[in-house]
Amino acid sequence: MQELEQNVLEQYNMEISSTRKIRGAVLCDTNRGWFLLKEVSLTANRIPALCELYEYLRTEGYTHLDHIEMNREGGHITEMENGEKYILKRWCDGKECEIRRSEELVEASAELAKLHLLLQHPMENKCGQAEHLVKIYEKHDRELKKVRRFIRKVPLKGEFECAFLKAFDSMYEWAQAATERLGNSDYEKLRNDCFLTGKMIHGEYNYHNILMCRDMRSSKVAAITNFEKFHQDVQVEDLYYFLRKTMEKNGWKERFADAVLNAYSAIRPISPDEMDYLRIRLMYPEKFWKVASVYYHSNKAWMSVKNVEKLQTAVMQMKQKKKFLKAVFNEPVQGL
Repeated sequence: MQELEQNVLEQYNMEISSTRKIRGAVLCDTNRGWFLLKEVSLTANRIPALCELYEYLRTEGYTHLDHIEMNREGGHITEMENGEKYILKRWCDGKECEIRRSEELVEASAELAKLHLLLQHPMENKCGQAEHLVKIYEKHDRELKKVRRFIRKVPLKGEFECAFLKAFDSMYEWAQAATERLGNSDYEKLRNDCFLTGKMIHGEYNYHNILMCRDMRSSKVAAITNFEKFHQDVQVEDLYYFLRKTMEKNGWKERFADAVLNAYSAIRPISPDEMDYLRIRLMYPEKFWKVASVYYHSNKAWMSVKNVEKLQTAVMQMKQKKKFLKAVFNEPVQGL
């Protein structure tokens, strides 16, 4: 254990048996069970909202989640002399959800539906609201065109620049189709409803934040962790994010999508407007835009092979998605 980690952990009432590094954090085995030490950039006014959410969920009997431990001084954030801020969270003894196993997908999707039913609650502390999706898409569209203008002016084009220009027209067509459909959808109604009724989302519902644990009956239970990005938004945004991440890892196979959607809708039915929202979100070439954005804001004098591979993967997956959208949503993607 490094000296800094040890100094932080000394601020808590527990005995540390051992520690080990995991994704962006330190897992601690203590005399009080498992805890996770994590550096955070949360603002002071964000912590009360997060603690309020945890307390509300526990009050409602929802215990499949982590929660923040208070330090010796009664604070939720431990700040060190160098300015770094840490939180210590009670953790669950389990492993990350394996999204290539359909039974774990079903459990994780069902758990999300149960969570969403509870995440309809007016908060005393402000938790933040999602940016308008139309504005986000319009911003992405402008950035894609900006990247194209920049690359066109590059005198000696490398493999990345050539691949981007070759794929741009079809990818931008997808982007424009999604943006146009969003503008003609009932998204505004969904968005307003979530603010009026206090609907919230996890904000980062992916397999890294879902732990498969054993309950007292020795059956698997999905424990949801890392609520730091929770906020008000259309709830199926969580479902979209989980579904996209699942499909990217499973080659856009329809049976995995059916497993996710059926498990979720069996507990929390998905309305036609929400299904349309999912379809629009999946239509947008999110990964292509992200790779282009990283390229534009990075050191272009050296472009790694990995970035070229990511661009090629993004293009390939959009081709897979065309068939997927037609099969799952029973409607061809017009003009694409």
